[in-house]
Amino acid sequence: MKTATILESKAIIRFSDCDPFNHLNNSSYINYFFNHRNDEVQAVHNIDVYDMAKKVGKSWVSSVNQIAYLNPAVTNEIVTIQSQLIQFSDTELLVEMRMYNEDKTQIKAVFWASLVYFNFVRKRRDKHDADLMQQFEEALTPIEATTFENRVAVLKKN
Repeated sequence: MKTATILESKAIIRFSDCDPFNHLNNSSYINYFFNHRNDEVQAVHNIDVYDMAKKVGKSWVSSVNQIAYLNPAVTNEIVTIQSQLIQFSDTELLVEMRMYNEDKTQIKAVFWASLVYFNFVRKRRDKHDADLMQQFEEALTPIEATTFENRVAVLKKN
């Protein structure tokens, strides 16, 4: 049985995360995206990044983030957030996350997060073990766009 490759959840945009115009604050988008991804990866793939850091001294840290704000998310709006692994190597993951309105007819933002597998004891990048590499292979959902800018253009058209 193949595991889910595009993870999805819903969230309510909270007043405390919004600016005076009731728009989700730019920096808050990243919190919503990472909270979604951590919750869903734990639920679907049984990977708890915090538990890994404690038990094996390794987990992922964000190294590069790219985000495009396409339409505002507003106070009390229910949004749908999707994420998928679009690339990986022996030391790094590239995850795409998208925020839509509840019924996914309007995209709000797209976010690419490059995550480095980090050894907290040795204080440097480390290689994924064979079990993780197998999980990534099964979860991989590549996209056609080769750059973030190209991907944003494709999503804007759709």
